[in-house]
Amino acid sequence: MARPRPYLDRTPVALAHRGGARYAPNVGLENTLTAFGNAVALGYTHLETDVHVTRDGRLVAFHDVRLDRVSDRRGRLRDLTWAEVSTATLGDPSRGVTERVPLLTEVLDAWPTVNLNIDLKAPGTAEPLWQLVQERALHEQVCVGSFSQRHLSRFRRLSRGTVATAAGQVGTAAARFGPGWLPRALRTPADVFQVPPSVTVRGRTVPVVTPGLVRAAHQAGKQVHVWTIDEPDEMHRLLDLGVDGLVSDRIDVLKQVLVDRGSWTGRL
Repeated sequence: MARPRPYLDRTPVALAHRGGARYAPNVGLENTLTAFGNAVALGYTHLETDVHVTRDGRLVAFHDVRLDRVSDRRGRLRDLTWAEVSTATLGDPSRGVTERVPLLTEVLDAWPTVNLNIDLKAPGTAEPLWQLVQERALHEQVCVGSFSQRHLSRFRRLSRGTVATAAGQVGTAAARFGPGWLPRALRTPADVFQVPPSVTVRGRTVPVVTPGLVRAAHQAGKQVHVWTIDEPDEMHRLLDLGVDGLVSDRIDVLKQVLVDRGSWTGRL
């Protein structure tokens, strides 16, 4: 098997989902510099974030399509300028705990060597992300995925294999194609499958992460990362199956599980 890209070199990869949205100090502050900083302080070397582009072309680290759920402003990010987005307040002002939506460049300025798992969440994100990768020589620090095959394919055309990517919609493929989905999925140019442990099809839970998937992925030179895993028993179960990475909102729990197993790959 070929040596994995530097981003994927040390497994199991521990990924702080939105900085660790359910980690107590981060509650209400997901995807902010505070949340990312708390993950880095715990020793995390891999952060997960979605990206959107504002009306005037600025790339922001944010999960939702709209500001409404987590801030005091309303509206779609793609309809707002960066000046408008930057006035949104996240957190709880009554407790003096507030933050704002960060630009992706601000995350990189704060932690220049951090690894980022980036989900292209909206149209128009592939081009500015690729430009940023080139400007800052981030080719070995990022892994790019998307639920939109169109966004992901666009980024792959631009990057020409120089950046790690994640397979798109593997869970959907499992539901759609049935038993024959895996051989087709393995032909993806992606370096890693990022999948949920299971999907629900017509009210029935269908496992996605199985010993067969992990074995086939490894034989094809690909990794398996599973999201979003917050319970320690499930973390242990998946790690015992041989998965290569876990994405979690409970970054304190995930770190403790990996430390207990002697498998922590972050900074101590």
